[in-house]
Amino acid sequence: ERKLNPMPRFVKEALEANKLVEDFKNRPAYQQNDYIGWINRAKRETTKHKRLNQMLDELRKGGVYMNMTHPSSAKK
Repeated sequence: ERKLNPMPRFVKEALEANKLVEDFKNRPAYQQNDYIGWINRAKRETTKHKRLNQMLDELRKGGVYMNMTHPSSAKK
């Protein structure tokens, strides 16, 4: 069983500012949790923001999860 990672305020604000909340919510729960855990595990703020930007780009594009093809999230 996976530990549930709480969403930090800066991630929530970035999703809202980029109008990607629904895209995030449409991803499977494990992906939502993995993205947040991956961002939070970064030690440096610059790395956190780099990871955050990767997540935002992947949500914007669709069809990608952690730099891997993910057909079920492709934009229609």
